[in-house]
Amino acid sequence: MRNKYYLVAVLIVAIDHITKLIARADLGYDRVVDIIPGYLRLSFVRNSGVAFGIFDSVQSAWKPYILAAMAIIALAVIIFYSVRMPRDRILMQVALASTMGGILGNFLDRIFRGYVIDFIEFHIHESFYWPNFNVADSAITVGIALLLIDTVIHPTVEQIAEQ
Repeated sequence: MRNKYYLVAVLIVAIDHITKLIARADLGYDRVVDIIPGYLRLSFVRNSGVAFGIFDSVQSAWKPYILAAMAIIALAVIIFYSVRMPRDRILMQVALASTMGGILGNFLDRIFRGYVIDFIEFHIHESFYWPNFNVADSAITVGIALLLIDTVIHPTVEQIAEQ
């Protein structure tokens, strides 16, 4: 990844951790703040799993190490791929940096706290609930969306040959 794109990742990690500190201090376990009543609120959740609470209920002494190893492997793949991308693939570089920042934000939580702080809760009245998430999760989602957009804009040589 080109040096300037590392700043995107660092900025995401900083914003992620600032918002998590605020959520931890102001929300705790018992406070819920409605932002858009019926749709969006803030509520503190400790997530010991991965995205959307997957593996949260799994109890294993190895779980933190396995999740940390998965994050390290993902970061290595992102850096490896980014270094090999042409400089003019700005959208791809931003996508990789955003994903990297999100992975790092949650990785640091997992290392220093043993869990990830999630605090953004999307729901539709009381009938549908999306699992709580945070800024890092959002950055990963945006990064993957940008990656898909870039892939459509810049198909590979093999994809062009198939057409």
